Amino acid sequence: MAQLRQNHSRQGKGLQTTFRLVIFLIIAIILLVGGFIFFKNKLATLPIKLAESDLEDYSTRTYLPSHNGEVVHHKHYSLSYVEKYEQPEWTAYIMNRQMLNAPNVPRSGNFHPDGSVPTGSAYHNDYSNSGYTRGHMVPAGDMAFDSTAMRESFYMSNMSPQLRQLNNGIWKELEENVRDWTYKAGKLYIITGPVLSKPIKVIGKGNKVTVPSAFFKVLLDYDDPDKRGIAFIIPHEMSERRLEEYMVTIDEVEKLTGLDFFNDMINDAEEEKLESTIDKTLWNVSDKRYQLRISKWNYE
Repeated sequence: MAQLRQNHSRQGKGLQTTFRLVIFLIIAIILLVGGFIFFKNKLATLPIKLAESDLEDYSTRTYLPSHNGEVVHHKHYSLSYVEKYEQPEWTAYIMNRQMLNAPNVPRSGNFHPDGSVPTGSAYHNDYSNSGYTRGHMVPAGDMAFDSTAMRESFYMSNMSPQLRQLNNGIWKELEENVRDWTYKAGKLYIITGPVLSKPIKVIGKGNKVTVPSAFFKVLLDYDDPDKRGIAFIIPHEMSERRLEEYMVTIDEVEKLTGLDFFNDMINDAEEEKLESTIDKTLWNVSDKRYQLRISKWNYE
């Protein structure tokens, strides 16, 4: 009987050792996973700045609009960042058919502060629990041709607060139509930004980010012989109106924002004609996308 009790004792000690080992392994896994999540989130808050080797010569970028903020050049687009509002007053880039024909790279999953903004850009957590999405001014879909371009599109300097119903709705519809128009034209110059007059509110516990009252997009087909342009002013709300109803002259956007878009790009006579008139028949809007928006996208 004494031997039997001894065997039971050894068996008990063996079970205790196994139990402790299991507990140790579980704790180790939890710590490893927790550490990975912590450092991943920490990295997401670190400003990213491209190396000089990633940059191009921007001496030829004479097409940029007037600005009230700090002009920052990235490899695939430029922006003017206004510290007061913690967002760009405009973003500007050229998109062409070759970019659209290129295979799409994976969509970036991380928003990063922009280390190229001298005053510092907003952070991704300035938008957390605010009720507003991080709305791309340069769409990730336009930058899907290249991994660097995609990464650049996720800088927080490229973001403006947008209601989800707008971001996933008419703003998405506009962006997709712009890609159609670019493909047809071969190349478009695109300027996008928030309307910061009469702001809705301010969000952010760290940086104070202004919520715009509307957004604009200006498009220019500047190749000869027939230059043409169009602009859009989209109120910051869900919409069931057709996209054509938001088409306006470029002059109207300049009047609303105080910006001057093409002063250094085209001659005065062409600029006056392009900015004061529009021909909606030259910018055909997809009815299929409109139907998708009012039946599905507005409610996603």
